[in-house]
Amino acid sequence: YDRKCVFCRIARREEPSTTLLPCEYEDLVCFRDIKPGAPHHYLVVPVEHMGNCKTLKKEHIPLVKRMMEVGKAVLQSNNISDLSDTRMGFHWPPFCSISHLHLHVLAPASQLGLLSRLYYKVNSYWFIT
Repeated sequence: YDRKCVFCRIARREEPSTTLLPCEYEDLVCFRDIKPGAPHHYLVVPVEHMGNCKTLKKEHIPLVKRMMEVGKAVLQSNNISDLSDTRMGFHWPPFCSISHLHLHVLAPASQLGLLSRLYYKVNSYWFIT
């Protein structure tokens, strides 16, 4: 837990302005992005403080898979049935504003604005899926 990390505080329910969405895993939380890049833009965050995606190792594969499951589930619960029109990924350092691992879940990807299409470009130098 890092008291200075906003995602740590959100995960511990210390930020009352952030509404947590239903999540089937106790070690993850999900909430809306405060600067949405698409009509549906959510963040899936581990409760435990973890560094950015560069710190991921082979043993974190199950965690990332669970994060993606949560992302798909929140989209489906919001009536997004076409999961092929979604974008999920991580910003690659130094292009992440918060250094606590978080998965961006955006839908429909076909409705991303011009800047969002650049900012969340698939497998670019700054965003990896």
